[in-house]
Amino acid sequence: MFPSVALLSLSFLAITYGQQVGTLTAETHPKLSISQCSTGGSCETLQRSVVLDSNWRRLHSTSSSTNCYTGNTWDASLCPDPVTCAQNCALDGADYAGTYGITTNGNSLSLKFVTQSAQKNVGSRVYLLSEDDTTYEMFNLKNQEFTFDVDMSQLPCGLNGALYFVEMDSDGGKSRFPNNKAGSAYGTGYCDTQCPHDIKFINGEANILNWTGSANDPNAGTGQYGTCCNEMDVWEANSNGAAVTPHVCNVQGQTRCSGTQCGDGDERYDGICDKDGCDFNSFRMGDQTFLGVGKTVDTSSKFTVVTQFLTSDNTTSGTLSEIRRLYVQNGKVIANSKASIAGLDAYDSITDDFCNAQKTAFGDTNSFENLGGLPVMGDAFAQGMALVMSIWDDYAAQMLWLDSDYPTDADPSQPGVARGPCPTTSGVPSDVESQSPDATVIFSNIKFGPIGSTYTS
Repeated sequence: MFPSVALLSLSFLAITYGQQVGTLTAETHPKLSISQCSTGGSCETLQRSVVLDSNWRRLHSTSSSTNCYTGNTWDASLCPDPVTCAQNCALDGADYAGTYGITTNGNSLSLKFVTQSAQKNVGSRVYLLSEDDTTYEMFNLKNQEFTFDVDMSQLPCGLNGALYFVEMDSDGGKSRFPNNKAGSAYGTGYCDTQCPHDIKFINGEANILNWTGSANDPNAGTGQYGTCCNEMDVWEANSNGAAVTPHVCNVQGQTRCSGTQCGDGDERYDGICDKDGCDFNSFRMGDQTFLGVGKTVDTSSKFTVVTQFLTSDNTTSGTLSEIRRLYVQNGKVIANSKASIAGLDAYDSITDDFCNAQKTAFGDTNSFENLGGLPVMGDAFAQGMALVMSIWDDYAAQMLWLDSDYPTDADPSQPGVARGPCPTTSGVPSDVESQSPDATVIFSNIKFGPIGSTYTS
């Protein structure tokens, strides 16, 4: 996720974080049904649920209601060091609808951007749990397709309604790290290719070393460590644009990083993960009429997104060789747009050849190829990847990398700079939060199965 942002920055207010299990609020996971399909198109309904990421939850003393983290400051008495903090602080249950604006209905999940109750909450991130309700559902999509419906008609410039996969531990790290008593049932263990430093607990320890409060977000900060893993961004989008982007790392599974490993700032291309990824954004690839309000894929109403993960030998054990995209809207199957940039006009899907040609055409560093490309993404799926759904705004780059001209000091007429129609002044979090608090993304009708089994052509 976040392919052109040097720092993960999900915003949230008046909430805290942890690893032990608290008892002040009961944890009840909202139910969400999905479908597993078989060749021929018959599908079985699976009853599942979602869990809120631990980074949004209240964290308090195990022996009282005293918060361990307030604003962007840790309580030094409860958290004198990373291990003691993890032992002293309890992660509590969530009021999904009332506090976080997260609701489910059958096969539909709705994520509201700003929720005002006793406190103000901005954005959210949830994971799909397996049938046992205590571990993440793990997906291997090699030679499979993954399909969902999305309504993002209420997502303006500067917002991101995202659906993606990351190579988290199925139990949220509970078995690997003894100080993590909460596990996936409380949304622990997040990682992605940006190696985010704002995660409060990594490897079962509080990320308090060198903790620095954010300069522009009074409730966020960053610690010494980041948390890295392979990431497949199936859908990052708002009503003005969308991108599908694989990112890879040279490590397997959730890995804590420090220093150069994290690839921060000027060391972006020296780290263990590919932060840029290899994206297919139709607008960036030269077709500015394909996706948006009133366009070929009309984002003013619901539509279906189909993503196919093809292997070199058409088996589930083969090497991942291509990621194809198509859409279905109003009963019509819509093929993905074709790139119309010089050097890219032969492509309408993601392959290693496309990625190499794109990096050359745009003058970008090819960290995707350097770290192994699509075969590594396939290896991550073979290990199992967790499904993530989120809504967020961007304190680091205003989401301009998704829906506007980016970098802002580059000539937008140069290939790869124009990524969407939003003005470069859009996406300022304070503006988006005040002007579009009711913004919502709705994901529904999630299906997975063999190629061609999840939609009607």
